[in-house]
Amino acid sequence: MILLDTCTLLWLASGQSRLSTRAKAAINQGRGVLYVSAISAFEIALKHRKRRLTLPMAPERWYPAVLKRHGVREIPIDGEIATRSALLPSVHGDPADRIILATAMIGNFVIVTPDEIFREYRNVKVVW
Repeated sequence: MILLDTCTLLWLASGQSRLSTRAKAAINQGRGVLYVSAISAFEIALKHRKRRLTLPMAPERWYPAVLKRHGVREIPIDGEIATRSALLPSVHGDPADRIILATAMIGNFVIVTPDEIFREYRNVKVVW
């Protein structure tokens, strides 16, 4: 099963030109089993609010539309994910990325991300 990082979801939605060949292949092979953490909605809305991300519509409409269009399922953040993310080694300082990492570890997902720091965690498989 494939877990998309927030930037991967954004690039998937914007035409896929920024996705690597391996990322595109993983996404195409994973059709029907593509997932994203709910924290990605938070990151996207926050970037939009800070004017660091332009979307064609409000984030609360854009996000569910993109998930539906690409057949991506959302994984909610529960107590297990929150706790695991807080207890991870301090390799990655971004709380949202730590939640994505914990989600992948708990659900045994492959993460599709260009973020090299993800590779420093031994308990996850990363594709890019």
